[in-house]
Formats: sequence, C-alpha cells, structure tokens
Amino acid sequence: MVTWRTWIGIGAVCCALAVLLGAFGTHALKNQLAEDQLRWFKTAFDYHIIHALGLVAIGLYGSRVDHLWTQVAGWCLFTGMILFSGSLYGMALGLPRSIAMLTPLGGLAFTGGWLFLAFSCFKSI
Repeated sequence: MVTWRTWIGIGAVCCALAVLLGAFGTHALKNQLAEDQLRWFKTAFDYHIIHALGLVAIGLYGSRVDHLWTQVAGWCLFTGMILFSGSLYGMALGLPRSIAMLTPLGGLAFTGGWLFLAFSCFKSI
C-alpha cells in the first residue's frame, strides 16, 4: 500500500513535470507544431496539472483517512495521467495517431479516481 506521503511526493513530482512540459510546449514547441498538435499538448498539460494536484489532495486526505478506496483513487489518477496526458503528449510530438486509443482509457481512469475518492469520503462519514 502506498503511504499518504508517497502520494504527496508522486503528486509533487508530477506537478514539477507538468510545469517543465508546459514551459517546453510554450517556448520550444510553439513555432514547431501544427495548431492541432499544440491543442493536444495544451489539453495534455491541463489534465496533467489538475490530476497531479489531485494526487497531492489524495495524499493530504489519506493522512487523515486511509481507506482502500483512497489508494485506488490515487492509482486511477496516476494511471489516467499516464494514459490520457501521455497519449496526447505523444501525438503532439509525432507518435502515430493510433496512440489516441489510450486517451479515453485515461479519461475513464480519471473519472474512476474521482469517484473512488468520493466513495472513500462518503465511507468515512
């Protein structure tokens, strides 16, 4: 089982990575990519940073209430970042468009993560 400190650490590293990728996209790629590629990159960044902060929140919540569902929520958000944001970053940087098959799976993982977090909160009432 991942500790709450680990979720905060993973979330913080994911936030730092999002900041670096955002700066890279804004400065290095702005004139290199087509408009649709920049849109994919921005969408990947937006979801990446939001869900990285979500991992920090899961760690903070988990420090007070540690349920199995909180752990599942963390793994879902982390998996969603890899699948959703990773596939969009990849397409933006030139990987085959077939990688887009992973994007909706990442979206489902994000959705599941938030629902598992809600369930964990309601279980502790």
